[in-house]
Amino acid sequence: MQRWRGLEDIPQDWGRSVVTIGSYDGVHRGHQLIIGRAVERARELGVPAVVVTFDPHPSEVVRPGSHPPLLAPHHRRAELMAELGVDAILILPFTAEFSKLSAADFVVKVLVDKLHARLVVEGPNFRFGHKAAGNVEVLADLGRTYDYEVEVIDLRVRGEAGGGEPFSSTLTRRLVTEGDIEGAAEILGRPHRVEGVVVRGAQRGRELGYPTANVETLPHTAIPADGVYAGWLTAAGERMPAAISVGTNPQFEGTDRTVEAYAIDRVGLDLYGLHVAVDFLAYVRGMAKFDSIEDLLEAIGNDVKRSTELIEAYEAERG
Repeated sequence: MQRWRGLEDIPQDWGRSVVTIGSYDGVHRGHQLIIGRAVERARELGVPAVVVTFDPHPSEVVRPGSHPPLLAPHHRRAELMAELGVDAILILPFTAEFSKLSAADFVVKVLVDKLHARLVVEGPNFRFGHKAAGNVEVLADLGRTYDYEVEVIDLRVRGEAGGGEPFSSTLTRRLVTEGDIEGAAEILGRPHRVEGVVVRGAQRGRELGYPTANVETLPHTAIPADGVYAGWLTAAGERMPAAISVGTNPQFEGTDRTVEAYAIDRVGLDLYGLHVAVDFLAYVRGMAKFDSIEDLLEAIGNDVKRSTELIEAYEAERG
């Protein structure tokens, strides 16, 4: 899959293409419907499928300080899009100047002059252009002038996640923040992931016999509510069952909120400085302060046992 950063990276001889545009944070099941349909139509038409997205999130430029928690960094989104069959991803730097482009100017500069769109596939709530003045109707009207078609994909939830609300990154972020990672996973189509570099912490886990990877998460990451979770720690290409702690470590009067993952039954791991991924499968319990270290150790032992059971059940169900 080709990756372009800015319009100038697009090859000058780029031909016609099927395009979809959006922030696509998380590449959740709603996004997968849109992107999957764009890929399907691209194959039918014999042209490439291109995803156009933005960095930073437009809200941070339009309303500084309002950057939403991110469900996936750009490199992760690109991986997920490549799995869906996307041929190229265009990341447009979203600046104050860029935000002032009218809907018509955006269409001409991006879709017509550079990507030579033959078809644009979007969700029903797609907005674009200065002050989000453009919608799918405007996009279709401009298409009649500039020789491209528009297809709109319905995004209603197919399961029970969100009580029938449309698939959305906003809903997914809320579920993650509330600790409902099972609900978030139903929308994402996979467990929620947090990434970052392993840094040195207080090393209390090691002293207690449960050494953890203290993950310095990427900026604006959507982090689950405080508590203990079952999941996986992936480092250097190896995916390991893990018990994960999120919170300030109230047992030791901590103040900094951290994400720490214990790779179950793994001994002698040296992960310092590595970029790792932590996938959250299931909520185990809330964060608590115990009366003694002995009580804490008993709770951790139960956490590891329960995490192991949840992970094994999940993997057995999927064969």
